[in-house]
Amino acid sequence: MRLIVLAISLLSLAACSGEVPIRADVIYSGGTIYTGVESGQTVDVVAVGDGVIVYTGDMDGAIKAAKSGAEIIKLPDHAVMFPGFTDSHVHLAGIGERELTLNLDQVLSIEELKTELADYRAAHPDLDRIRGRGWIETHWPEGRFPHASDIDEVVGDIPVVLTRADGHASVANSAALSASGITADTVPPEGGDILKAEDGAPNGMLIDNAMALTSGLFTAPTVEQMTEFVRTGFDVYASRGWTGLHNMSVGATELEALRGLSLEGQIKLRTYNAVTPDQMQSAIDRVPTGRILTTRAVKIYMDGALGSRGALLVSPYTDAPDTRGLALRQKPESIELFETALEGDVQLAIHAIGDLGNKRALAWMAEAFEGYEASQPEAAAEGEEADAFDPRWRIEHAQIVQTTDQSRFSEIGVIASMQPSHAIGDLFFAPSRLGSERLGTAYAWRDLTKEGAMIAGGSDAPVEVGDPLIEFYAASVRKSLDGFANEDWHRDQALTRFEALKLFTTNAAYAAFMENDLGTIEVGKRGDFSVFDQDLLTIADEDILKTKPMMTIVEGDIVWRSEMAKELE
Repeated sequence: MRLIVLAISLLSLAACSGEVPIRADVIYSGGTIYTGVESGQTVDVVAVGDGVIVYTGDMDGAIKAAKSGAEIIKLPDHAVMFPGFTDSHVHLAGIGERELTLNLDQVLSIEELKTELADYRAAHPDLDRIRGRGWIETHWPEGRFPHASDIDEVVGDIPVVLTRADGHASVANSAALSASGITADTVPPEGGDILKAEDGAPNGMLIDNAMALTSGLFTAPTVEQMTEFVRTGFDVYASRGWTGLHNMSVGATELEALRGLSLEGQIKLRTYNAVTPDQMQSAIDRVPTGRILTTRAVKIYMDGALGSRGALLVSPYTDAPDTRGLALRQKPESIELFETALEGDVQLAIHAIGDLGNKRALAWMAEAFEGYEASQPEAAAEGEEADAFDPRWRIEHAQIVQTTDQSRFSEIGVIASMQPSHAIGDLFFAPSRLGSERLGTAYAWRDLTKEGAMIAGGSDAPVEVGDPLIEFYAASVRKSLDGFANEDWHRDQALTRFEALKLFTTNAAYAAFMENDLGTIEVGKRGDFSVFDQDLLTIADEDILKTKPMMTIVEGDIVWRSEMAKELE
């Protein structure tokens, strides 16, 4: 069936009350339209006016709810519409920067990394330094991190710094180490590490806070450059079917870029910002804010990443008994920041990956909540209703959580913001890092759900690809992209298809205080929809990754459509 646009005319219906009802200016029909309210629930038609869903049901009812000249957009029979998919953890500017600089997310070995770097240098001969991102060594035949000596073989005359996909480690060549003053005698900063060769010299690998030692080599992006990164990030995400995103670790320059785009009406996708701690006042003041732009959260770090052995563990790493990871925050400074956030009604998004990182985050949040509630007046003023205490703080990643801590999420009202693709990537190396016993508490979506935790789903792009289909597949199938899984993968932790859908719709909406506006296709909510060419709730597991996005719709407007959809016009 072809996608067609028709004009309809009708007389306005008399309003039963003094209010003039919102009339639909666009009607979507055809294909399958899932409401997301209950598993399997569908409607024939959804009508949107002024960005709001004004009707769901059949075509006769939609026409009665529409204004004169409204469009009818008829979807092909095989098209499937869902409530808009939201990525609950993404670094928007990082996606754009990855697309516009040296992107290493497809390299499969150190040799391929060297080839990509050499080609990039040849294509950019005027550069006096090179920065790239996206490599991850877990499947490489060399079985190790890249070293400065590897980079020196292809680019040795100018500084080169290449960041691991997770953003928690980087490799610098000898020129970069020298220019940054990093020697065998350099003391790693707190919360970081400088890996050494057998002779005691730095081998080029910098972990977590030690990465900052090379930051002076690169000029921070200007507002203009950041605007291009953000704009590109929006374009990429719209083309994958995302209608919204929770934008993590947003600094001053990116905020300024987003403010400018918002004033120009160029924010393409619904965006919820979690800013860096130095931008706390922006979160308190809720700026910048626009039609589909919100700022009200702050992102902080408790520990590092599992792959680089920076995740903070209760017991030492199985494959590195001399370390338990990195503690990036201490309690006194954390409690002070927590109190500021509570006073300012700011949501905290706390990165915690290791079991000790999660344990501390949960304990410190509980202490802060208890102290804040105890400090508030016992009763509201006469005639007033007391506001419910609802901070909705989040733990970002929550990858390894001891069984005794899993119930704490629901008990204190903390959201587990998790990225399913981390599991299907990490589980190739996590057994060696954690051992079998701890592995049973890793990426425990089913156990957390049983304990009542609210899990919001995301991707952590550019750490991962940032594809909703990969995330949906990982959550519901829990196999590698080529179908591999063994007993270490604990596939009993996978979610049902409908539960997986909720991660990116209703749960994502709740995690951003938007449950009254987003997450389901219901009258009164915003008209954000993701349209794919297959039914994610019913197709075979192996077909999920073959699915293609067809349309991305925000506030009822099509902000992206596939070439296939364009051909059907």
